[in-house]
This record gives sequence, C-alpha cells and structure tokens, in this order.
Amino acid sequence: MNALKPKVSIIGAGSVGSTFAYTLMMSGLAREIVLIDKDELRAQGECMDLNHGLSFARPAKIYAAGFEGCAESDIVVVTAGAKQIPGQTRIDLCQKNVEIFKGIIPSIVRYAPESILLVVSNPVDILTYVTMKISGFPSSKVIGSGTVLDSSRFKYLISEHCKTDPRNIHAYIIGEHGDSELPVWSNANIGGMLLEKYCLICNHLCDNKVAWDNIFEEVKTAAYKIIEAKGGTYYAIALALGRIVEAILRDENSILPVSTLINGYYGVNDVCLSIPSKVNRSGVENFLALELSDVEQKQFKHSADTLQEIIKHIQF
Repeated sequence: MNALKPKVSIIGAGSVGSTFAYTLMMSGLAREIVLIDKDELRAQGECMDLNHGLSFARPAKIYAAGFEGCAESDIVVVTAGAKQIPGQTRIDLCQKNVEIFKGIIPSIVRYAPESILLVVSNPVDILTYVTMKISGFPSSKVIGSGTVLDSSRFKYLISEHCKTDPRNIHAYIIGEHGDSELPVWSNANIGGMLLEKYCLICNHLCDNKVAWDNIFEEVKTAAYKIIEAKGGTYYAIALALGRIVEAILRDENSILPVSTLINGYYGVNDVCLSIPSKVNRSGVENFLALELSDVEQKQFKHSADTLQEIIKHIQF
C-alpha cells in the first residue's frame, strides 16, 4: 500500500459508485480515483463532472478505465450489480448479482492481486462470501460494507429519540445487512452509560420496549422507504464507504461493523456477517466477540442460518 499516493478503484459508476467517488474526492483520502463501468461513456461523463470541481477540492487524478485501471490499487470497491427495485428484497437480487460477480472478480484479481476488496453490492454478505471464494484472497482482505450504514441509522434514530448527539452513541446492528439483522441493545450506550440505565434518568416518559421496537423497525425499513421515495440510497452509503476506506488507508485500527468471515462465534461458522471488527491497513485484523444476551445469540444464529441456506442454493 502506497501511503503517499493511495489509489482507489471503483467498479460501477451508478448512483452509489459515482456518489462515493465524489465523497472520496472531497475527503482527500485518495490521490488517484478510477471509475470502471461497462457503460464506458457513463464512467467518462462522471469523471469529467468530478474533474471540473477539482479546483474546489484536494488534488487528485480521476479517470475512467477498463479493468486494467485497477492495477496497483490499494482498495477496489465493488458497487456494480443489478439495482434493487421497490418491493424487492436484497436476497431476491442474489443469483443475478452472483453471475455478475463471476465476471468481475477474476478481472480484479488479474490486475490488482495485492488490493483489498470492499464489496458494496447487495446482498452484500453473500456477495462478500462469493468474492472471497472466487478471488482466493484471505478473508482479511475481502470486506463487505455490512451494517456500517445500518448502525449509523440506528445511532441517528436513538439520538433523535433521546435528544443526544449521535456521535456520543455507541450501538451496533449486526448479522445480515438485511431482513434478519439484529440490534445489540444489550451493549448500546450513550456516553459510556448503558442505554437501559440511561433511560432511567432520561426526562422523556416512554415505554422502553415500544420505543426500542419502533426504532429498530425504522432501521430495517429505511432502505425500502428511501427506494420507494427516490429510487435508491446513495448519500449515506457513500459516507459509510468513505469511513471504511479512511480506516484502511490511514491504518486506524477502527472498530466498524463490516461484513467479514465468521468462524467460532456462538456456533456460527463459514459465513460472512457483520460484527464489530478492527479495520486497518491489512483489512480486517479480527472481529470482536461481543457478549450477547440469550435472545441476541438466537437472533444472530438465525441470521447466519438464513444466509447459509441461501448460499447452499447459489452457483458460483
């Protein structure tokens, strides 16, 4: 990894890929940004638009290319895939996007064998697992965006309810990035105080159970509501990707709930799921074995079982 001139390649110049390229440009994290898309004209147009704003941002080389443009990338971010449509679950996308990945991943490996792969396309946990298998990369170097965004939504909604800065809230959504995900209420805290105890001193009179159920329901349905309203989600996920890339390029040892290969955790093995993990220049160094409540353990196992059942029936 070239710390002085980090290079990030983005596969897919759609709404998510191009918005992430903008986020990356404005962050100043990468000195070289490559957009790769089967629609070459679209990728060129996005790069032209971004380059026209470089006088307002930090220096960077931004250009469109074929897969050869991945060469010497520190990170390759994969956003390409079929788009989720209103009423469609992430799992419905599965086999279609697996077929797309069977064409994409070998090309990335050919040109960027030393890169870290960051998978964003849905269903992200399954595609992270598929990417790991197809690429032959060690699990530490294949990361899914996982529930980084879900956890941000979770913190935002808790902050709105508790009237507290979301930056002072530590709470995670783990498991699948999708319908079987679960909130870790047992570990959620505000300023170091467990949420359950914080609620006892809060001036807002509310039924904790009802409030918490409503918050989690909002987290689970957020993407579907946004897709119904505007056709897709891309601003918040672009910021989430920026945070993951920052942790890698700056070797931060940050704890982020990315999707990674899970083995030996509450009976879960050989599946990619989101769990708070230490992220640095080598990728995922390790995941944190959170102490979950009995209910959370069952929910986590259910999430893993749900994905493993799907993996059994896909071809890759």
